[in-house]
Amino acid sequence: MNIPCNDQKSLYRQIIGGLYDALLVTDPNGHILQLNPRVGDYFQYTEGELMDKTISAVLPDVSARMLARIRTDLAGAARHAVFDSVCLRKDGSQFLGEVSVSLIDLLSKKDLMFVVRNCEPRRKQIEQLRSYCNAFKCSLSAVFVCDAARIYRSVNAAFLKMFGLESDAHVVGHPFEHYLPDEPLPLFFERALAGECVHCRVVADAESDGPVGIDVQMMPDLQKDRIVGVVGSVLRAV
Repeated sequence: MNIPCNDQKSLYRQIIGGLYDALLVTDPNGHILQLNPRVGDYFQYTEGELMDKTISAVLPDVSARMLARIRTDLAGAARHAVFDSVCLRKDGSQFLGEVSVSLIDLLSKKDLMFVVRNCEPRRKQIEQLRSYCNAFKCSLSAVFVCDAARIYRSVNAAFLKMFGLESDAHVVGHPFEHYLPDEPLPLFFERALAGECVHCRVVADAESDGPVGIDVQMMPDLQKDRIVGVVGSVLRAV
């Protein structure tokens, strides 16, 4: 089915306008011909301020030499080029972006389409996750993560020490009750899986010390408002 030219232009504008990423179309020498509204959000420029500037105004890493290399790559077998680049805002601040470049037939068949994704939010999330992992590892409390099927997925060094284990291979893949069978812990696990934050003290048998009191706290493991399991901590009562 052939789409009328005016409808094609309208569809093209709707598509680039709805993109999550910033899109800039340039001629083969990198002069900006067209952009989408997301460019303003990312780079703080209006459309008129960027028109006919070179792509290096917002992607300073993209030099004339790099443009020539991109054109050579795209003229061969490569359908697009992907690289990380420093992105420069109008106020001089910067962020790290992932850039994809491909050919587009706008004014000529050698025009270039740059799609820029801001990697800063993802990078901050990864850094935060690493901090959480480090806190998990160094906690003095025995900490565990179980999935919704009550299977251990991860434990920290303090958990291994508490149960006299050398490796988490002895724990991961085993059911919750294998190491924490005392009542009412199995019931409290179900309550945590249902969305509660629970805490209780139980008396457990320790091989060397005899019966000892332990405090156990559990809560749902939430991922995007969905409960995928239970996380908890175990600490000897004092």
